[in-house]
Amino acid sequence: MFHRESGVFKTSYAADMALYPLPIAKWAVAAFAGLFIVVVPLVLDEYYVSILDLILIAVVGALGLNILVGYTGQISIGHGAFMSVGAYTAANLVVHLGAPFWITIPAGGLMAALIGAVVGIPSLRIKGIYLAIATLAAQLIIEWTINHVPAISGGVQASILVRSRVGRALVAIRDQDIAAEIIGIDIFRYKLVAFAISSFYAGVTGVLYTYYLGIANYEQFQITVSIDYLAMIIIGGLGSILGSIFGAIFVTLLPIVTRWFLESFGGLIFSQADLANMIPNLRLILFGSLIIFFLVVEPEGLNRLWRNIRNYFRVWPFSY
Repeated sequence: MFHRESGVFKTSYAADMALYPLPIAKWAVAAFAGLFIVVVPLVLDEYYVSILDLILIAVVGALGLNILVGYTGQISIGHGAFMSVGAYTAANLVVHLGAPFWITIPAGGLMAALIGAVVGIPSLRIKGIYLAIATLAAQLIIEWTINHVPAISGGVQASILVRSRVGRALVAIRDQDIAAEIIGIDIFRYKLVAFAISSFYAGVTGVLYTYYLGIANYEQFQITVSIDYLAMIIIGGLGSILGSIFGAIFVTLLPIVTRWFLESFGGLIFSQADLANMIPNLRLILFGSLIIFFLVVEPEGLNRLWRNIRNYFRVWPFSY
């Protein structure tokens, strides 16, 4: 088998649906992952390693939400609530049972998946803005429960899936759920599966945040967090694994870069008091503006821009 793109011939459906169509892509991803896991933590300063940790944690949550919104077409603005379920599950297991990391991670994900499947039940009858409101209600209910049940919170202070049979069913439901049902797809079952898988990712993300921050607090998982993750998948690209990664990197770094820029150069125009009030509000303005921009100008997000650049250099200099 030749490694040039024009000479890679596939002889099976599985090979045609592979996540990495070219052999060199597998090696490139493996080398890149090894670089991040082994080399980067040894050469970067502790501050930059912490930023990298935040990006990698955000990637997990963005992938989960994209499975539900991007691949299945089920709008959700309750992602932060499922993250809190995972976080408090892990916190209680550690505090009361002394459970190790390798138990709290799947336990937090599974508990969030269970709650997510329950929340996903209305998706059989409603969709669009009505489903978004239902997930918002779930966000508020879970937030209130954690806040008012001391047994949970301890008090106020306290992917290869998308190319599988399940993944193709989710995409069919997103594109046209009635047609999907006609050809024999169990819509209700797969919608619940999408909610459960998305919530599992969210729960794992919440557990990772809890270990990273050293505390589980409901204020870390309020509706603004759900909006942040929606921004990640919209800016990165709906229905795209690479888009989830791009979006997580972009949304995580944007407030950090904005703060650094304003603190470095904003003092020439604004006072320190004005800067302190401006930075949080400017972050929300930028997020809102970018979401509107990508929805109108480039609905496929940063992933589409990357594909355009990649395709350009693939044929350069012979663009014809």
